[in-house]
Amino acid sequence: MSLTAQSVWNNCLEFIKDNIQPQAYKTWFEPIKAVKLTDNSLSIQVPSKFFYEWLEEHYVKILKVSLTKELGESAKLVYIIKMENTYGNKQPFTEKIPSSNRSAVKSQDVDIPLNNKSPELRNPFVIPGIRNVKIESQLNPNYSFENFLEGDSNRLARSAGLAVAAKPGGTSFNPLLIFGGVGLGKTHLAHAIGVDIKDKYPEKTVLYISAEKFTQQYIDAVKKNNRNDFIHFYQIIDVLIIDDVQFLSGKTGTQDVFFHIFNHLHQNGKQVVLTSDKAPVDMQDIEQRLLSRFKWGLSAELQNPDFETRVSILKNKLYRDGVEMPEDIIEYVAKNIKTNVRELEGAIISLIAQSSFNKKEITLDLARIIVEKFVKNTKREVSIDYIQKVVSDYFQMDVDTLQSKTRKRHIVQARQLAMFFAKKFTKASLASIGSQIGKRDHATVLHACKTVDNLSSTDKQFRKYVEDISKKLSV
Repeated sequence: MSLTAQSVWNNCLEFIKDNIQPQAYKTWFEPIKAVKLTDNSLSIQVPSKFFYEWLEEHYVKILKVSLTKELGESAKLVYIIKMENTYGNKQPFTEKIPSSNRSAVKSQDVDIPLNNKSPELRNPFVIPGIRNVKIESQLNPNYSFENFLEGDSNRLARSAGLAVAAKPGGTSFNPLLIFGGVGLGKTHLAHAIGVDIKDKYPEKTVLYISAEKFTQQYIDAVKKNNRNDFIHFYQIIDVLIIDDVQFLSGKTGTQDVFFHIFNHLHQNGKQVVLTSDKAPVDMQDIEQRLLSRFKWGLSAELQNPDFETRVSILKNKLYRDGVEMPEDIIEYVAKNIKTNVRELEGAIISLIAQSSFNKKEITLDLARIIVEKFVKNTKREVSIDYIQKVVSDYFQMDVDTLQSKTRKRHIVQARQLAMFFAKKFTKASLASIGSQIGKRDHATVLHACKTVDNLSSTDKQFRKYVEDISKKLSV
């Protein structure tokens, strides 16, 4: 039987498959295509220069053994580097790379003798631990579902996270976008999803990275002319978790490359998890085509925890730290620090520290002193409840009236101002603002904000309302 490129390569693959890890085989050998066989020289097509360099760095010996078995001692391997059609070009493009043993490279073929020295691996996105085909996940194992306590404020996001972790890429929650204000647990939940996936599916490649670091890696890749290698690296990830995706705002180059990476991952059933400080509808300077993809899956909001959840968080924190504290003190702290989980835990840590350093018993009086100082020294995050109270007081009405269904002009304007300042001073989504101010919808809040902007520029009296309330909220 006459040998063909495909038959030779299939036999090589059988040998390679028996001698390496299944995930490594899937990642580095399944994408290779056999192209042609000329005498004792086999040409194979690989998707990038980075891919070729990785094979030469890590698998040159097994390639040599497998090919020698098929074609004899004089066997040669030729790499054809053909980039994937990532940017929608009508024609696929090829890349030539210099070879130390040839004075020139013809066409796109790169003739690499099997006994040549492995080239130095150039990794344009330096990630520690990227050896032996093991990509370090960058996950923090301390962030788990076990210590992410469930409450009304986070139930949807937590449940969606558990569903994704149970079946990554196999649910309708792809991408899963978790959004909410500072310190509400977005990063914790993102890590928990990744940690759980690694536990259930150890063979999957999971990577957590901040949008800021992703951007920096992309900038470095462009500087080094390694953009396509950068793209290929992210295309081999099974579960990609990007934190603070709003950081991509205004960065058109990074948004463009992420758009193509996202498409590849999504089309291939890989899971994408994103976090943001705002809902897609409220993101500024993000391309519409990217925003539309953010909406393909599920956007789940993390809201400020209610009193019962805050108590549970404190009790869990104390239990993990092995500290006992009276119930009335725990409830006092929970009642007085409402902004976010980070500040809540910070206050209890300060209380324990003061008690320990000064050898004082933890009493309610000590808790009052600590909480007062903590709240005073913490930058106050204006809440929607506080904004409604300030606006209601300014117009000499109660909050119930402001939230009512009445269409009286002065009440409608007060309500619109409350919505306007809620959008300005908080990181709540438009839907969340509307639900808290009289159970209105997202469109009503958007209309209110536009109305306030228009009246501020045309109505002198209304402009004074805006200025006065703004001063009160900025104190």
